[in-house]
Amino acid sequence: MKVELADARGDVLDVGAGAQPYRPLLPPATRYRAIDVAAADDDFGYRLADTEYFEGDRWPSDDRSVDVVLATEALEHVPEPAAFLAEAHRVLRPGGRVVLTVPFAARWHYVPHDYWRFTPSSLRKLLEAAGFDAVVVHARGNELTVACYKLMALALPALLPPEGGFRLSRIVAFLALPLVAAIALVAHSSLRRDGGDDCLGWTVTAVSA
Repeated sequence: MKVELADARGDVLDVGAGAQPYRPLLPPATRYRAIDVAAADDDFGYRLADTEYFEGDRWPSDDRSVDVVLATEALEHVPEPAAFLAEAHRVLRPGGRVVLTVPFAARWHYVPHDYWRFTPSSLRKLLEAAGFDAVVVHARGNELTVACYKLMALALPALLPPEGGFRLSRIVAFLALPLVAAIALVAHSSLRRDGGDDCLGWTVTAVSA
């Protein structure tokens, strides 16, 4: 995302902004605006003072008024992805860019509001059907990254025994910390390798025709 947002210009609309995690990566000259669904607080636990919350499927933005649509880890939570991408195309100026991230090897989360796992093929079809060109899909991580994250997910419950749990559990957890730290280091290092068919997720860019 640091690379994809480095050359962002003009008006940036962060859709499904949540905690706005990638806002600091935008160049200072951009004009940032965050929007999210009115149910974001109840369904996902996000409520920020500088986010505009809206009802319905139509975004509170004029036609052809935005240079970049940013939607990170949002599309899987949208019941109708095609309608979401049609809105992205509507608000973008001709030649404007959409930047999306979606998970792939990820647990079911924010249950029950997690509906989809996308492949590069499905992402291309959806974006092209919505009127986008120059669709580029990058894998985030590879099979080694995924394996490391799964191992860490298995280890975390042992590292965080319940308050008042057995002393032995706490000793085992303490002894396991170096191993988990080593797995985390391998996971981070593996991101430097080319992405593969099994990955953490996809980063997608496309241009509004």
